[in-house]
Amino acid sequence: MTCEITLFVNPTAGRGRGARAAQPAASALRAAGFSVRTVLGENAPDALTRARGAVADGTEALIAVGGDGMASLALQAVAGTSTPLGLVAVGTGNDFARALGLPVRDPAAAGRLIADALKGGRLRDVDLGRAGDRWFGTVLASGFDSRVNDRGNRMRWPAGRAKYDLAMLAELAAFRPFPYRIRLDDGQVREVEATLVAVGNGSSYGGGMRICPGADLADGLFDITVVGDCSRATLLRVFPRVYRGTHVDHPAVTVLRAARVELAADGITGYADGEPLGPLPLAARCVPGAVRVVGP
Repeated sequence: MTCEITLFVNPTAGRGRGARAAQPAASALRAAGFSVRTVLGENAPDALTRARGAVADGTEALIAVGGDGMASLALQAVAGTSTPLGLVAVGTGNDFARALGLPVRDPAAAGRLIADALKGGRLRDVDLGRAGDRWFGTVLASGFDSRVNDRGNRMRWPAGRAKYDLAMLAELAAFRPFPYRIRLDDGQVREVEATLVAVGNGSSYGGGMRICPGADLADGLFDITVVGDCSRATLLRVFPRVYRGTHVDHPAVTVLRAARVELAADGITGYADGEPLGPLPLAARCVPGAVRVVGP
């Protein structure tokens, strides 16, 4: 009997790579004997409703084709269910796929891996973060980086990543640390001046910036990176080290670990998996084994 799986496609991911990637991924899955249906949506809420419908109908797996935004949307459909999630990562960042050790920007290879894994039963349960009713797989960002996102999202020009580079320059010009209140696991409130606070279920965001390099998707804990009160010059020296994860060795950086975290700061928006959650205060908890993923 042929098993049906669902491709959950973002046709605009990676400047059109999502639409182009669906075909080779679907071909690899069909060649392995799977029946493939495709789910699109008129917008994110419509797409999520359709994905949840496929899960409720008993699809063998939900395969998100796109970037981190599509992976995040798919998580909202499969978290807490037994339906496995597969990723065909063809977006700009692809941080959740990187954390899972999956192919990036190679849809045919991703399709073959998913087919082999499903046939061989190579599935694993990994942790997710949850903030309110929102699940996230990688990082909840707040502070300087989220202010850059805020500004970039308001800009109409230029397009793509360039506007976030300009937004970063503008935020640097207005740079200042923020007074945070942090509570871990219902413990004592810590009051700190911080440039940013990142809550990592996974290790990276922004296309490979390893802001929480020690984060483990299967330990039931967040790694919380706190970049403290530092000058603009220090931030400019430390920030490039985030791609190697060596910024955590700087004395201005502290790494905490907890299963639950509450963050409060005025004028700061929280972003999870690159998507806006809303203004702080926010609380997040790490939920062990919250999603079943198709793994290498």
